[in-house]
Amino acid sequence: MAEETALDERRVIVLTGASRGIGHATVKRFSREGWRVITCSRQAFSEDCPWPAGPEDHIKVDLSDQEDVGYAISEIRRRLEANGSCLHALVNNAAISPKAEKGARMDSIRTPMHVWRDVFQVNFFAPIMLARGLHAELAKAQGSIVNVTSIVGSRVHPFAGTAYATSKAALSSLTREMAADFGPAGIRVNAIAPGEIDTAILSPGTEKIVETIPLRRLGKTSEVADIIYFLCSGQSSYVTGAELHINGGQHV
Repeated sequence: MAEETALDERRVIVLTGASRGIGHATVKRFSREGWRVITCSRQAFSEDCPWPAGPEDHIKVDLSDQEDVGYAISEIRRRLEANGSCLHALVNNAAISPKAEKGARMDSIRTPMHVWRDVFQVNFFAPIMLARGLHAELAKAQGSIVNVTSIVGSRVHPFAGTAYATSKAALSSLTREMAADFGPAGIRVNAIAPGEIDTAILSPGTEKIVETIPLRRLGKTSEVADIIYFLCSGQSSYVTGAELHINGGQHV
């Protein structure tokens, strides 16, 4: 019984896009602090992942499918209710950035409309669907939402496609709107805008961009995870509607 009580009292985070990169680092960061982490991604749970209760708290979901997002919301609610838990944090990290042939950038002229729709569903609509669907659980905990945007939401980037960039710009604007709308329920809503972060999906030529960054290096996924944790913790209890740049000064 004592173990069940301890489980019920843990803080809970729902994180999308948990299987690699920033998402993977974020899971490790919150798990290290004793949080219960409910992960959502297109992939099944990997046995290589280092956090406890991983398979039991993983939901395989295709965020490009609205019905699947609805299923995920219901499943998250069910798992929270089973342990008498509320939801302390929702981190909308999952995103897709399609490339053209040979990894070329997809511009606004040649990107097919079905690609635009898929990108906006995953990168923009899924975050607001999850936030609305879990509003009651977040309000109960006076929780925090963090939307992961990008430096490409504010400038044309040599690698990021137009659909991806504009979806991130839209998510940045949505963050402000959500902060105003969710605030009266005690829910804080912020965004982080990473720049060039050292992950497995870096495009060839990134080293040229690094030469122009004031800190002259790539960011680490752990550095991004630290800021996400800060925005979900009591240390940022009066911060909402903000977008924090994590890019080594690339935005200046």
